Amino acid sequence: MSESERASVRIDRWVWAVRCYKTRSAATSACRAGHVAINSQVVKAAAPVRVGDRVRVRIGGFDRDLEVTKLLDKRVSAPLAREAYVDHTPPRLPRIAVPAPIVRDKGAGRPTKKERRELDRLMGRNPNSGRRDS
Repeated sequence: MSESERASVRIDRWVWAVRCYKTRSAATSACRAGHVAINSQVVKAAAPVRVGDRVRVRIGGFDRDLEVTKLLDKRVSAPLAREAYVDHTPPRLPRIAVPAPIVRDKGAGRPTKKERRELDRLMGRNPNSGRRDS
């Protein structure tokens, strides 16, 4: 059946074919979990998607907003997959530089005075703020 004869495709097949998810079972699981929506409606895996629909897909904690321009039900190469949708996803905000959490080994006990001063320096705190001046 050619694309012009086909009016719709299952949403799980389409998001897998345009390479939003690596496997078809992952796409189906995402639909079941409510991570896929068509025109702002959360849908099941068998829901039909048509040309012109807006599809919201949650991948890795971020939402992608895609407009369907071509129906695909088989996985194709990445350049061909990009032609099947228009990406309306807003640009991501830049990551804020957050220092890595400081973790002490279990059973290491309380930090020594020297270690505490080093931790204060790492965290950007004033190591002398708790000191009394006589």
